[in-house]
Amino acid sequence: MNPMNYVVVSSIGAVFMGLFVLFVRMKAAKQPTSIKKIILPPVFMSSGALMYVVPEFRLTSMEILEAVVVGMLFSILLIKTSKFEIRDNDIYLKRSKAFIFILVGLLLVRVVLKTILSSTIDIGQLSGMFFLLAFSMIVPWRLAMYQSYKKLYHELHKIKMI
Repeated sequence: MNPMNYVVVSSIGAVFMGLFVLFVRMKAAKQPTSIKKIILPPVFMSSGALMYVVPEFRLTSMEILEAVVVGMLFSILLIKTSKFEIRDNDIYLKRSKAFIFILVGLLLVRVVLKTILSSTIDIGQLSGMFFLLAFSMIVPWRLAMYQSYKKLYHELHKIKMI
């Protein structure tokens, strides 16, 4: 299969995953959240790191650094649009119209970067870089959500933070 076909197929997959995330996020705002709902997604995603067992997916030190830095920078946008509120004696994720635009924007940036980089970086390494970028984006975002949730939880239950 032509490497460009992999880029196209994976980009289409990314669009569907982005739509899925939007759907899940909108649905999540209707139900109270919990620590488990915040922490489990990156834990489940971490199994994807098994891709690095296959030599084609392994990255150089510079590729690792680039992917982690870009992922952490992108996480700032997600952190800024993820706020919680107390409603009906429970903690809910606030709906944010900006989140949808940011997620779509990040998805477009991802597709453009993947298209440009696929001409200079092997498709396996590029896949490894984008997995690491996504993981480096999700972990700080979820850690920030955990901190915010914990703060509201203590406020809701009048527990002093240690």
